[in-house]
Amino acid sequence: MKQDPNFTATLQTWMNTPDHQKDWAEGALLLLQLSGNRIMYHNISINPKGKAEFIKGQLQKYLDFRLQKLTKDQVNEMQSEVDEIVNKVIKPAYNSSSEGSNKSEEFAEFKAGKRADHDTLPEEIQALYVENLDIIHRMRELHLKLRTLSLDNATCPDSERYPFLKEIIALDKKRVQNWDIYDHFISGTPVTVAAPASEKADSPVSDLTSEEPDKESTPSEAKPKKKAATKRTTKKTSKKA
Repeated sequence: MKQDPNFTATLQTWMNTPDHQKDWAEGALLLLQLSGNRIMYHNISINPKGKAEFIKGQLQKYLDFRLQKLTKDQVNEMQSEVDEIVNKVIKPAYNSSSEGSNKSEEFAEFKAGKRADHDTLPEEIQALYVENLDIIHRMRELHLKLRTLSLDNATCPDSERYPFLKEIIALDKKRVQNWDIYDHFISGTPVTVAAPASEKADSPVSDLTSEEPDKESTPSEAKPKKKAATKRTTKKTSKKA
């Protein structure tokens, strides 16, 4: 869908207006024009100022997407990349009847990538191994939300998918980088990586899919990710998730 630069300028002007000067009713209307979600609009238009953080957070998401000037083809390319990550890393979501066995199987497969000298490695290096399991869990959560997005009333479905696709891809790059550092660390050499932080911090898509404003949280801008190391081409590539 071709974007109207005039509308983008209007949206940016509204976002740049200090909060105490914002017309929240106008913000609610802008959100309706972008999302096409009349149920959501009805809920927030009753008291737009009371839903200020929700309105601002949602409009920021749309503005970020529009300023990226991404085309539908580019978003589809991101979707293809995520589909590949899903097939190789995230794996199919488990069903309730086999959840326990699948979790055990996943952990066993992940554990196969553990170094024999893991317990003697510096804490910062050991932490990369632990962080990668957390990253995979986060990626699965994001993929589940992506799959359950309701896009029927969205005027720009690509802008709804984009933050999920972006975070999954960024997390996978971090996962690859962690494995590369972990696998190739030489015991006794200086540690040059910091202890990993929680991968959920500053997530831009923590709860963006609900139509109920009271359940929404304002999305924050993701922190820049470190450049991923070259993808692993040696041992245990097929075993690691």
